[in-house]
Amino acid sequence: MFMNALLAFIPISLLLEYVFHAPPLWVFFTAVLAIVPLADWLRKATEHVAVHAGPTIGGLLNVTFGNMAELIIAIFILISGNTQVVKAQITGSIIGNALLGLGLAIVVAGFANRGERQKFNAANAGQLSAMLFLTVITLTLPAIFDYTEQLPAFAADAGTRTNLDENLSLGVAVILIVVYLLNLVYTLVTHKDVFAVAEGGHGHGPDKPWSLPVALGVLLGGTALIALESEMLSGALEATASTLGLSEFFLGIIVLAVVGNFAEYIAATYFARRGQMDLAVNIGIGATVQVALLTAPLLVIIGYVLGHPMNLVFSSPLELIAIIAVALIVTSVTKDGETTWFEGVLLLAVYLALALAFYFVTPRGAEAAEGAALALRSLMG
Repeated sequence: MFMNALLAFIPISLLLEYVFHAPPLWVFFTAVLAIVPLADWLRKATEHVAVHAGPTIGGLLNVTFGNMAELIIAIFILISGNTQVVKAQITGSIIGNALLGLGLAIVVAGFANRGERQKFNAANAGQLSAMLFLTVITLTLPAIFDYTEQLPAFAADAGTRTNLDENLSLGVAVILIVVYLLNLVYTLVTHKDVFAVAEGGHGHGPDKPWSLPVALGVLLGGTALIALESEMLSGALEATASTLGLSEFFLGIIVLAVVGNFAEYIAATYFARRGQMDLAVNIGIGATVQVALLTAPLLVIIGYVLGHPMNLVFSSPLELIAIIAVALIVTSVTKDGETTWFEGVLLLAVYLALALAFYFVTPRGAEAAEGAALALRSLMG
């Protein structure tokens, strides 16, 4: 009901942008609120198409459209040339899915089931955790490479270093996409029985499936509307950040990442509340893996094709620490195949601590630091 109510922001945002020419801040937040229910309807439509297409095709559709809202938002921001915000959105999606989404699901499951320990398939969670560590290696490697090229022993000039970063990122992107495709073959073809057992018996499909034309219509219509809202959102991003006194980096890593993945949070929490922790864990960690191994590499390749090249060099140490923290704490929480509500609290605590750090990496934080430095110099002078 709440999601359907948010659909009202679709016409509101369009009127504000094209009729009333409202301030960018209004357009930005109404577009954000419009994308949230559209992403959820995209998820629903995918589930209904999967009923008609079968489990294998359905799995591929879930992969294709699972992060469609996030991908479309990132593409429009990439076209505007703001690659740092795109990379911030990638980082935000990784930490958001694994810490915020999974953390909320575990807490909800704990309280919905009177504090009992919730069990899930440890082997499946272990495979996902291994892929998380692959994410850590492949996303930190370009940053370390870039730093190495700046050392006196190498001392590559800025132009050469940029070309090398782009070439390395394209190579890493291809590797990640190949690994992700092989993972699909593993889970949907060669070992589908193992994963069917892990997810079976839950009855998580739609009770009354839509007809195939209706499901496809919702899928295509939702995608088109998300693209329209994303274009408005990207156009208002810079002015919104300036008005709020925040950095575009913070809006990308927290706001845009949450908006693009909100449907996953809702789905993981819904299944967790029903005691279906296998599905909740698969959604939380699986969405994180999908962002790192599919969405991010696709954005690198799309940027290259569109003439807006983006590398995978995460220049902020905070981003690298955040990605490493995700792999470590998620593996620690899920390695025994069971969770309690307090472990969900731990995930949420890490997310909030990281969000707070990212908040202070803003113009507001920089101004405060500069003011403190000036005050200190005046006292010493």
